[in-house]
Amino acid sequence: MYTRFRQAIKNQEFLVTAEICPPKGGNPQHMVEMGTLLKNRVHAVNITDGSRAVMRMSSMAASVILLQQGIEPICQMACRDRNIIALQADLMGAYALGIRNVLALTGDPVKAGDHREAKSVFELESVRLLKLIQQLNHGLDFNEKTLPDEPLDLLAGAAVDPQCKSWSGLQSRFEKKITAGAQFFQSQMITDFEQLDKFMNQIAVGVDKPILAGIFLLKSAKNAEFIRKNVPGVLIPDELIKRLAEAPDPLQEGVKIAAEQVKLAQQLCQGVHLMAVRREDLIPEVLDLAGIPPVNSIT
Repeated sequence: MYTRFRQAIKNQEFLVTAEICPPKGGNPQHMVEMGTLLKNRVHAVNITDGSRAVMRMSSMAASVILLQQGIEPICQMACRDRNIIALQADLMGAYALGIRNVLALTGDPVKAGDHREAKSVFELESVRLLKLIQQLNHGLDFNEKTLPDEPLDLLAGAAVDPQCKSWSGLQSRFEKKITAGAQFFQSQMITDFEQLDKFMNQIAVGVDKPILAGIFLLKSAKNAEFIRKNVPGVLIPDELIKRLAEAPDPLQEGVKIAAEQVKLAQQLCQGVHLMAVRREDLIPEVLDLAGIPPVNSIT
């Protein structure tokens, strides 16, 4: 079964995805409003799963709510909070509810979030989760026993960090994720496009799985400094922070920077993954400024 996202991959279109956080409470109205604004501008919307170990609504439940509004989700699934039984149960449940795209993640450490006394599971990590999804797609459970009620057909994706300091570690993990069945990659926030170019030409060269560059909307110099300090692995150069600090309208400057980065990514890889925490409504403006047209309907 082809979804719009899967069809766009097959057609080798320039892919556009965006990230939305589920609500922190029982009312999904704001999430639905943001998703509706993005509906015809992105191929699919990522629903985070306890990102930064902050408690929010289940990514699966939030994905189903968006699906009911005609918005195609990519349901993130992290290993931090689930053992092997729960991971398989959620993957089967997600598929039965109509979810077709999953991003397999290890998950951020509990100490980074708002429930620091919670217990982590981490029975699997992202590579082994990808292998598990591949097995379920072939009609086998973790123990390689046949699923009596039909296999799944999930499109599994993975995260990648082209700015990783360990080049050999980056290459090893990327290759393992390809072998484990990753069908697409969404990157961490990219600010060093020379490094992305190097990654695409040295590690991802010859790989037929699309790489989507992570583009983050920086709202102000203070916002950029906070992210640089508190989000592991994020590299934000001083010149970007200076540019935001000196701008008469920092938020609009952030939109311009994001659009410039989308244009850079167009020359290097197969798509972009846009992150605009609590300002997802500005993503269409970023795309307009970058000259990215609305996405096509499935054909």
